[in-house]
Amino acid sequence: MSITTGKMVSIEYTLTLDNGDVADTNVGGDPLAFECGAGQIIPGLEKELEGLAEGDMKQVTVVPEEAYGAYVDEAVMDVPKSNVPEEGLSVGAYLQAQGEDGQILNGVITEIGDENVIIDFNHPLAGKTLTFDVKVLGVE
Repeated sequence: MSITTGKMVSIEYTLTLDNGDVADTNVGGDPLAFECGAGQIIPGLEKELEGLAEGDMKQVTVVPEEAYGAYVDEAVMDVPKSNVPEEGLSVGAYLQAQGEDGQILNGVITEIGDENVIIDFNHPLAGKTLTFDVKVLGVE
């Protein structure tokens, strides 16, 4: 049985970046399970898995536009230090904020100044080309 829209799929993967660093892997852990076509994984990976069957292995390269999008300079914000909780005031700290339309934004503090804090609300993998080494463990 091959991967098509509506099928439940489980995979094992290792994600590497252009510089060769491993960004994520589930090898030796729980498989990633998803419904094909339901938008539960990044579009570029899902598209490349269609037609594969249990036991198939494939290396997939996904450009930013089919993954987490381009890096957006406007998503890096200069925020008054007084707007950041003191316990979260350190470089590398992850924060949540609410956007103007009510959506939840996740960001990371990249810089702390005397008066302001720089927070990057881009996804950590935005703007990056991703390479997945995938093994299909199951298709139902």
